[in-house]
Amino acid sequence: MARAIERIEQDIAALKEAIRAIAVELQRAYASYLNTLGLAVQKQLILASYHLCTQGYPENFLHLSLNQRQQLQQAIRKLGQLAAEQLLIYLKSEDSGEDEGEDKEDEGDEEVTSSSSSLFLDTSNSHYLTPDTSDPIELAKWQEKLEEVMQDILKKLSHDANLLLQKAGVLPKKLPEPILAAAAAASEASAEVMPGPPNLLNLVIEIENEQQSEDSGLTQIMAINLRLGEIEFADVTLSSERRQIRSILVQLNKLGREYKKRYKEKANAEAEAAWRASWFED
Repeated sequence: MARAIERIEQDIAALKEAIRAIAVELQRAYASYLNTLGLAVQKQLILASYHLCTQGYPENFLHLSLNQRQQLQQAIRKLGQLAAEQLLIYLKSEDSGEDEGEDKEDEGDEEVTSSSSSLFLDTSNSHYLTPDTSDPIELAKWQEKLEEVMQDILKKLSHDANLLLQKAGVLPKKLPEPILAAAAAASEASAEVMPGPPNLLNLVIEIENEQQSEDSGLTQIMAINLRLGEIEFADVTLSSERRQIRSILVQLNKLGREYKKRYKEKANAEAEAAWRASWFED
């Protein structure tokens, strides 16, 4: 005999309250994590750019004038700042996110190329994350979407930084778009990944020249490719906050299994009650 439906509903209500508390804790943990991540991203972008300019393509960097170098460095710093701001937008409400995005876009257009600004600050198609905090399934989807957003921002940041470096003349003009997009797909680029510094894509690729076949051959290239795992590894605070998020998710998964179990139990009890209500003896 299934338990009384009223008791089951009380258990579900208690679980929802516990899930709401977990949701608040998870959102606070992510707010702190994203703030730390934004600072770490700016630092790692500058370090990767420094290594690329001084170790990867020093001759090209030396060909720039002092003013050109300063403009490039300022643009790289601005890209990192925009990425950090964009990370936090996704934890805010839709209205405040759109307003802030519009203000920042005006500011960004003044100091960064318009193509870079639009990639980061076009919030018209963004999915703002306001989870149903009493539903563990919706909360899990919210968390997964946020992780996807972080990866997407890092990918766009890597792509924009590589475009800046290429337009400045540091990265070779002949680099293919898949490399600049930091796809890191060795099979698609017919490339072999080489070991190297963190957050840099170090590849050997074959670039063919249709007009002069003798120029074709293997070429080693380097490009920025920011990776979340490497950024976390280099920052003790960020690693600690990631562990805290994982701990909260373990609690959420446990509550989620219990939540699903109780809803199944409720359905069973309601079905039994419906059977008894409609049954009559001949």
